[in-house]
Amino acid sequence: MTRKSVLTSAAMATMSVGDTPYGLCRDAAIAIDGADIVWAGKKGALPADYASWPVEDFGTRLITPALIDAHTHVVFGGNRATEFEMRLNGASYEEIARAGGGILSTVNATRSASEEELLVDALARVDALMDEGVCSIEVKSGYGLDTETELKMLRVARRIGEARPIRVRTSFLGAHAVPPEYANRADAYIQEVCIPTLRAAHAEGLVDAVDGFCEGIAFTPAQIAQVFDVAQELGLPVKLHAEQLSNLGGARLAASYGALSADHIEYLDTEGVTAMAQAGSVGVLLPGAFYTLRETQVPPVDLLRQHRVPMALATDCNPGSSPLTSLLLTMNMGCTLFRMTPEEALSGVTRNAARALGISDAGTIMPGQRADLAVWNVAHPAELSYRVGFNPLHKRLFGGLE
Repeated sequence: MTRKSVLTSAAMATMSVGDTPYGLCRDAAIAIDGADIVWAGKKGALPADYASWPVEDFGTRLITPALIDAHTHVVFGGNRATEFEMRLNGASYEEIARAGGGILSTVNATRSASEEELLVDALARVDALMDEGVCSIEVKSGYGLDTETELKMLRVARRIGEARPIRVRTSFLGAHAVPPEYANRADAYIQEVCIPTLRAAHAEGLVDAVDGFCEGIAFTPAQIAQVFDVAQELGLPVKLHAEQLSNLGGARLAASYGALSADHIEYLDTEGVTAMAQAGSVGVLLPGAFYTLRETQVPPVDLLRQHRVPMALATDCNPGSSPLTSLLLTMNMGCTLFRMTPEEALSGVTRNAARALGISDAGTIMPGQRADLAVWNVAHPAELSYRVGFNPLHKRLFGGLE
């Protein structure tokens, strides 16, 4: 028998686009049939068809869409606490990477870890995200850089969605770094390892999108384009780590492929913003990496606003540049470090995060959406970005279920 219920609360933030900030509705009700929302609005306007359904009253609490983490690397082996210490002693991210650290140190740990070990470690990080109201996450590969380990990572990512009540979107990130066995032969790595592995992962049903790292310490736009050409051939959407440490025109390249998003984008210029706006790409901002790397170049938030490029926020959870498993803290960082508004921050982890993942049935509260919801011990949505180190979550609903 289909589950039917009505949730009531003092307020809900629908996060739908409209004249009211946050889509805020006071004295609210949400009718849920099975896993889906069938009605949402003022409690006094609840249709008679739903009046006899069981009611759960959340009193003075706030209901929002469940949170969405649109950029994570939660599957990896080991940690890089030593490199964290090195940075504090003066080494730059680029210096560490060129010395064989950075991504490559995690590659070694990930290659040697078993699938079960990777899953156990990843679930601990995912649990921390879920405890803050997260119902959807993106998980990237990219710490294998060989066929066997890249596929292993993607299988673990799929298993996360089987082991926990959470939706997982996978991104193939074979073009993350050049492995040591291909040193100074990036083109060969792309053709001999990255692209064949992408085809194998797609054939196994492990890939939802294709990503890359376009940067001086990683791959050129021309090399990324080779990977994106294959993604396009396979019918897979693309996204890109772009303009994090310099401006190589990665966002423009991604936009030319109709990318879901360009991520980091601290060095994004007007031409790149314009291209993203025309393509409908989301700008995914990652303040955890900005904070951890002690960067000073902030993303061009005003320019993104002017060109109406949607902005998402994500943890970028990874062992090196953003060992962060709190999307609530990410929202605060987006406001304090990047001067986003609290409404932009909440949009960035709901509606715009869904768009960055190509998800159409989550991120807002309205009929036809999944009942992925978060109930908070707060009176106003701005409190979610305001507090630091405090979790006001009362209840998380995934498809209407706790």
